[in-house]
Amino acid sequence: MFLLLPFDSLVVNLLGISITVLFTLLLVFIIVPAIFGVSFGIRKVYMKTLLKVFQWATLRIERGAKEKNHPLYKPYVNGIIAKDPTSLEEEIKEIRRSGSGKALDAPEFELSDIFYFCRKGIETIMDDEVTKRFSAEELESWNLLSRTNYNFQYISLRLTVLWGLGVLIRYCFLLPLRIALAFTGISLLVTGTTVVGYLPNGRCKDFLSKHVHLMCYRICVRALTAIITYHDRENRPRNGGICVANHTSPIDVIILASDGYYAMVGQIHGGLMGVIQRAMVKACPHVWFERSEVKDRHLVARRLTEHVQDKSKLPILIFPEGTCINNTSVMMFKKGSFEIGATVYPVAIKYDPQFGDAFWNSSKYGMVTYLLRMMTSWAIVCSVWYLPPMTRQPEEDAVQFANRVKSAIARQGGLVDLLWDGGLKREKVKDAFKEEQQKLYSKMIVGSHEDRSRS
Repeated sequence: MFLLLPFDSLVVNLLGISITVLFTLLLVFIIVPAIFGVSFGIRKVYMKTLLKVFQWATLRIERGAKEKNHPLYKPYVNGIIAKDPTSLEEEIKEIRRSGSGKALDAPEFELSDIFYFCRKGIETIMDDEVTKRFSAEELESWNLLSRTNYNFQYISLRLTVLWGLGVLIRYCFLLPLRIALAFTGISLLVTGTTVVGYLPNGRCKDFLSKHVHLMCYRICVRALTAIITYHDRENRPRNGGICVANHTSPIDVIILASDGYYAMVGQIHGGLMGVIQRAMVKACPHVWFERSEVKDRHLVARRLTEHVQDKSKLPILIFPEGTCINNTSVMMFKKGSFEIGATVYPVAIKYDPQFGDAFWNSSKYGMVTYLLRMMTSWAIVCSVWYLPPMTRQPEEDAVQFANRVKSAIARQGGLVDLLWDGGLKREKVKDAFKEEQQKLYSKMIVGSHEDRSRS
């Protein structure tokens, strides 16, 4: 029968059948399971298969590089040089002990004291704890992504064919599939929340809003082939509280919202993001700010306080670092969300870079480029830990409370706990940091004078 049809009609029929089959497979194996929150285990089988392929490819490239005496990995370690914790006073005394015959507690300035600050400056340049947190870490294995091992060279025909096959799979099969799923999830989110928004306030509206959000976020998670392991779900955030988490990527929101129901906090945007925000706020009391309001700390604090005081409202989701860090560390938490007296629910997120790097370097990549890199990775694999709720102690100020929460997140996620402000990646070092060192040295000298005068 098909032989009697014109060629163009045959192509159209085949294309229509292919689209129908693809949509049916998406509906049966991805969309419907996302609606009911179940999984057939296909992604885990996919992950295990990839691991075996990566192991074989890595062994093959290591053997080939050894045979040809090629350097395999860049001589770079994305870590922090281990240092013994010592104070300014102790180190200066050590310098005086080794190079001066004067008393160690002499109150006068000594020229040798300069060497302490010179050494600290050189150490900071050589071991910059800030800027290295905003660059992707190169893997010590090859996952068939050329961007994860820049020293990859031709080893064998089989390895090159395998890499080429991976490119075809990621760009010609996975990318269109993921774009279709992302479009489906976003469309359903806008449509569903808009419809739910017209319902009168009550339990029915809250129930439908919750499940519409969960369904759409789970579809978006599958658009990234995200494989997420949630731990200690009994500690999930509850109404009237604040959920705080370390921040690696914009998809942190999707990762958490696919397992819980949160009120989002953020600035009002235009374009597609603005359409999504306006639709979401109709169904759920999210906290959106105008651009002019974001810089008003008192206004932001008041809006957040009003939200958490209403125990019927959803927990607020906040990323106190204020910027994305490369999944190796946790940097300074802004104190604003810790000043309002609400119960804080810490969450630690740790990504596995073997299948794709989730870190968004906003200084290097725009959002579209970043999403393209994410959707052409093999998968996004991560673990999420819900920590026990924490409250501010009577003797704590907001900064101490923020540091205590940050330390708990870093400890659970196996991340480095840093005191630096993540905003330093775009700004100069604040004068307060310089003045702190000046005050410590001045206190050491002036304190010695006071001690001698008392004696």
